[in-house]
Amino acid sequence: MTTAAMTFGMLPLALGLGEGAEQQAPMGRAIIGGVITSTLLTLVVVPVIYSYLDAFEARWLKRSHGPRGGATALTTQPADQRK
Repeated sequence: MTTAAMTFGMLPLALGLGEGAEQQAPMGRAIIGGVITSTLLTLVVVPVIYSYLDAFEARWLKRSHGPRGGATALTTQPADQRK
């Protein structure tokens, strides 16, 4: 919603409507492009990269620890050892 509000708010500036607005139109276009780019990076690219890194880590841990799958589980609880 914030991205849409910012984009629509900058549209008159980007279109260069009014006297002397042609000087500020490039700034409006740059702001709109930056807001859209940052939104796409935040909502699409970052989660995709995170998913790839998570899958890579899972494969790397599986390969480096062999078939055991990592650390072994405790067979007794610490409270049971006090008895």
